[in-house]
Amino acid sequence: MPDLKSIPVVLEPAAARSGEKYLTPQGFTAIRDGVKAHGIAPSQPPKPSWLRAKAPTGAGFEAVREMVREHRLATVCEEAKCPNIGECWNAGTATIMLMGAVCTRACRFCAVDTGNPRGWLDGDEPANAARTVALMKLKYIVLTSVNRDDLADGGAAHYAACVRAIRARNPETAVEALTPDFQGVLRDVETVVDSGLQVFAQNVETVRRLTHPVRDPRAGYEQTLNVLGHAKRHNPAVLTKTSLMLGLGERIDEVIETMEELRAVGVDLLTLGQYLRPTAHHLPVQRFVSPAEFDQLREAALKRGFLECMAGPFVRSSYRAEQALNRNNAGLDNAQLAAAGK
Repeated sequence: MPDLKSIPVVLEPAAARSGEKYLTPQGFTAIRDGVKAHGIAPSQPPKPSWLRAKAPTGAGFEAVREMVREHRLATVCEEAKCPNIGECWNAGTATIMLMGAVCTRACRFCAVDTGNPRGWLDGDEPANAARTVALMKLKYIVLTSVNRDDLADGGAAHYAACVRAIRARNPETAVEALTPDFQGVLRDVETVVDSGLQVFAQNVETVRRLTHPVRDPRAGYEQTLNVLGHAKRHNPAVLTKTSLMLGLGERIDEVIETMEELRAVGVDLLTLGQYLRPTAHHLPVQRFVSPAEFDQLREAALKRGFLECMAGPFVRSSYRAEQALNRNNAGLDNAQLAAAGK
């Protein structure tokens, strides 16, 4: 678990600033945005003109936000500071984050709060998630979760219960589950794969060489490959999916090598997006990948046998996930994006 002992505690969660430790309503401590505050932030290149997301406003946005609050749900859209929150919420979709908003890990790219929930779970979450999907009339829902290394099974049983509740109340709704790695325990992977989902995802995040400094020490490149490979072998009918962030210092040959290793374990779907530093305490961007490069990498992935590779600066794991099998980069036009930025 993260070491929080050296940081003063802010007793009012809403008052905690990025990098500060605060006391959660459940009575345990956590660090806001997942990474401790430190000195002057490392510099990074200026943001290019094509990276301009629309402000999160509008009637659809407000309706989804109200529903999320009413049912006490966490969303990765908010917790991870996703740049697509305005587009997705105005379209009436959201990615539900299960098992709370505090992760036991502290990856250096991620803005989710980190701490030790000490076994806390919301027993009403499966029913609340199912009801929310019904109210939103979703035909496709993406679930994700924090890592819960404080739980014996990593939260696999609770995650599976949420999937089953959603499917029971919404039998026509397809479920994509972006899961933790469950510390590589394959029986816990099977628990989630067997819950009735259609897509099982676990993110490799970056190339092998950069795994540690980018990911928490308990995560691993091989561990993620093993989880994805086992999920596919356990139930070949379930699609498997993963995601890579670009701009962290990887080389193109390393990205291609990662694609090939993912295909070797049967991964079906891949997303490629630009890493954006969520706060000054996180890893800096090393470079901004051009829209044209994303198109080239998408073609490289398709040539290696992925059913689809969604690629673009704003692409995230769950972005337009329901369009993955349309085989058109989820309707994204990277050339138009580049032209609009000029």
